[in-house]
Formats: sequence, structure tokens, C-alpha cells
Amino acid sequence: MASSQLMADYRQWLTFQRQEQLSREHQGIVQRLEDARASANQVVQAYRSMAEKASVEGACYRTIFLRQRDDKHSLPCEGWLFVRRVLSEGNSTRVRVTLLETFTLEDGIMAAGDKPARKLTLEIYDQLQIDKGMRTSVKVDCLDTPQDYHFITLLDAVRGDLRPHLK
Repeated sequence: MASSQLMADYRQWLTFQRQEQLSREHQGIVQRLEDARASANQVVQAYRSMAEKASVEGACYRTIFLRQRDDKHSLPCEGWLFVRRVLSEGNSTRVRVTLLETFTLEDGIMAAGDKPARKLTLEIYDQLQIDKGMRTSVKVDCLDTPQDYHFITLLDAVRGDLRPHLK
């Protein structure tokens, strides 16, 4: 086998390994949020804090989200969110963000800035789960691209060096 083919196979294997790791991580965090019974109000407060740190320090936060493919399967993707603004009106909360993608199955692992930044609007809401005894769970979904949904943004994974890539 040619060394170039061997390296291509190895990179593909790494991509599949990363995809599996993100799938397990996303499922684990979703389960922890459900067990903790996190509410939309708590998540809104976290996003307000992120917006404040973004404006002062240029903070970007690691996010994992699901993307539905053409075949209706959903796979986790990874990126960094710059939270620009949190808008609350009545029972609706929308968050204006800029997303820098750093992993998709199609593209593999990317450095911040390899893909252009995308400005998105996320919506935070409580979802009623009838199958779990009328329990609610918090959801953060993208309004601009409906195939991107169930965003989980991690407060403990933050970077301040991504501002040049946010344009």
C-alpha cells in the first residue's frame, strides 16, 4: 500500500474516532442536563454570562450540536461560539451568536477559521417530554438552519484568541 493511501486511511480513521467521541460526549451531557433538570431560565443565565465575557474579553465557548443529514440521520458537530447578544421577549429567548466550526464528519478536524464564521440565531426553550412522565428538558436550537439543533455550549471550555476569525 502506498504511503499516501496509508496516511489518507489513517486520517479517515481519526475522523471516525473523533465522530464517535463527540457522539458519546453529546449523549452524556444531554443525560446530565436531564438528570439535573436544568431549565431554560438557567441556560439563559449562562448565555447572558457568556455574552458579557464575550463583549469584555472576546471569549468564545466550545459547543457541540447535532446536524441532521440528508438521509435524516443526525451526527454531532463541534465548534466555538461567540455569544453576541441575548434577547428575551415574553416567553421567548433568542441568542445571537457567531459559530466557528471545528469538526464535521465531512470535513474532519478543522482549525478555527478554516471555514467562514456563520452568524446564527439560537432559541432557548423548555421541551415537554411526555414519554418521560411529563418532564421538561431544555433545548437550544438554531432558527437559521433547522438541520442544526440541540446546541450544548460548555462554560468550562473557553478561548479568547478567536476574534480575528469572527468576521
